[in-house]
Amino acid sequence: MTADLDRIWRDEWGRLLALLVGQFRRLDLAEDALADAFEAATRTWPRDGIPANPAAWLLTAARRRAIDRIRAEAVAARKEPLLVVDARIQEEAQRAMADAGDSPAALADERLRLVFLCAHPALASEAAAALTLRLVLGVSTADLARLFLVAEPTMAARLTRARKKLALAGVPFALPTPERLAERIDVVATVAYLAFTAGYAPGSGPDVVRAELAGEAIRLTRLLRQLLQGYAAQPPTAGTLLDALLALMLLQHSRRDARVDAAGLVVLLPEQDRARWHHNEIAEALDLLGRLTDGSVTLDARATEFLLQALIAAEHARAASAAATDWPRIATLYAALERLAPSPAVRLARAVAVAEAEGAEAGLSLLEGLAAGLPRSHRLPAIRAELLMRAGRNDEARAAYDLAISLCANDAERAHLAARRAVLA
Repeated sequence: MTADLDRIWRDEWGRLLALLVGQFRRLDLAEDALADAFEAATRTWPRDGIPANPAAWLLTAARRRAIDRIRAEAVAARKEPLLVVDARIQEEAQRAMADAGDSPAALADERLRLVFLCAHPALASEAAAALTLRLVLGVSTADLARLFLVAEPTMAARLTRARKKLALAGVPFALPTPERLAERIDVVATVAYLAFTAGYAPGSGPDVVRAELAGEAIRLTRLLRQLLQGYAAQPPTAGTLLDALLALMLLQHSRRDARVDAAGLVVLLPEQDRARWHHNEIAEALDLLGRLTDGSVTLDARATEFLLQALIAAEHARAASAAATDWPRIATLYAALERLAPSPAVRLARAVAVAEAEGAEAGLSLLEGLAAGLPRSHRLPAIRAELLMRAGRNDEARAAYDLAISLCANDAERAHLAARRAVLA
């Protein structure tokens, strides 16, 4: 039952929250009501069984709780007779439900409104990204903390501050006007990218990947591209930004079925069965890259950053086998990416490519000094351990694997690290 509830949470949270915010126009009310509905499900479903339509059950329960809270607030604030308040609240709720509807088109529009609400300029970009991941895609606070490399209480406080700031600023639940779109689209693209990253770098639990979460990020990006097509005066580089992002996501997502074996263990890229890759998605991404690199479009710095990452992924997608991968080309692309957008994560990825192209010691030299920038990440010691093992520095490799295992909260990744360390024994 717990596993079913977790799956329903991941699949339905963002959709239901968007509908509730659209109906009641209050983020705090919608989020609390939906959380109450899920809490009620944990009590009643084990006894009564999972409903035939769990999403409808949750939406109905959340609506009732929202109406109850509005009724209580109105009575307390206005001291009006209960029947008068009850009639008005019921009328408002019915009108809101009729206006919003539950059709796919209405839902898509409400989710976009929710995304742009979270990506409002009143919030810092990192806070906007975290809030959107939490509210639109249902990523847990614990996994958000790992994604943003902060402690869980810090992330919880950040989310609370973001909600309060939106409420105090009186941010409307509406799509941005064309003249305001430029300042919002970059943040929304970052949000979608971080959502996708959360799907392929789950911080905790048993999942190696969360393909459903990554798929939501892709659907969000496609929706945003469609939205842009409806604006007559869209920013000149907005389309290329989302095209580059979509190409990157499709190339990474195309490998989802080959990333895990039948036992649920991690399968690294060189060992993946390339016949299991989704080649239709690779073809769509390569077509997008062809249009982005033919010299006919304008790309800003952010679009170029996504483009470089997509070109790196394309090198893997084009290679018929792991041995045929053009690692010098990939290392060159990572060097360009680091010049454009330097970060510890980019340097870490570049070190792997350089190690493949020039040897383990060359890769290890690029890892020096990264610990301060990635203090809670298990990936740095894991990669360092692998390169140390290749270099024959086994005692150092054991220590690095021990550190990586202690930092890793994902069950499957931790099992993989333990297996690699066992090779040294």
